[in-house]
Parts: sequence; C-alpha cells; structure tokens
Amino acid sequence: MNHIQRNGSQASIKGPAEYFTGSVRVEPLFQSPGPANVQGANVTFEPGARSAWHTHPCGQTLVVTSGLGWHQCEGGPKEEIRPGDVITCPPGERHWHGATATTAMTHLSIVQADANGQAVVWMEQVTDEQYLA
Repeated sequence: MNHIQRNGSQASIKGPAEYFTGSVRVEPLFQSPGPANVQGANVTFEPGARSAWHTHPCGQTLVVTSGLGWHQCEGGPKEEIRPGDVITCPPGERHWHGATATTAMTHLSIVQADANGQAVVWMEQVTDEQYLA
C-alpha cells in the first residue's frame, strides 16, 4: 500500500555548524522503506551559506528549486546553478554547494546510503577564499 508523507509532518532543522557555514535549513522529505535506502530533503542556503567539502558513497542528485547558487567539484571551476538545473555528483566525488554571496538558494537533495547506511562523508569547511574564488 502507498504511504503519503504529509507536508509539514517532519520538523525542519538547522544545518549543523560542523557541516555548513552560514544559515542553512534542512527540511527532511522522505526516507524510503527499502530495499533501497534513498532519502531526500529540501535544503535552503541563505546568502553566503554553503556546505563543507563532502562526498557521497552512492552519489547525489541535486535539483535546484529556487534562487541562485554555486557548486564546485574538487579541481574544477565553481559553477552557477539556478532553478531547474539538475546536478549529478558521482560516487566519491569531493564537492560543495551553496548560495551565492548575495542570493539564497534551495535545492532538493537525493542520496542513497551504502550497505553500511552511510549517505555522506563530511570533510573540512570550504574557506572564504575557496568560496569567493
């Protein structure tokens, strides 16, 4: 039988300072019951906010739903992302994403956990120099 997860039935949380710089709000949307362990959340970054460097064992898909943001894979250019853009991060690729310095950005994040239940590996914060470069 299908299950309807009602809007507003899960509380939003503040993005933890150990994983994010600036003001970030995470709204959990779903976690599949299995057999695949897929989860999704809306993440809103206020201007200047961003994630720390991180990877995903099974990759990540981002769908930008509002605002204007930046995304960067290690060794590559910082790229502008806007509503309707779909970003696919391959498994294990080190990257970060967030709002621009002057504009908020919201994206839908979809990840799958590996066999050990791990969906993300967090690393160090993105420095101001890296963010503004």
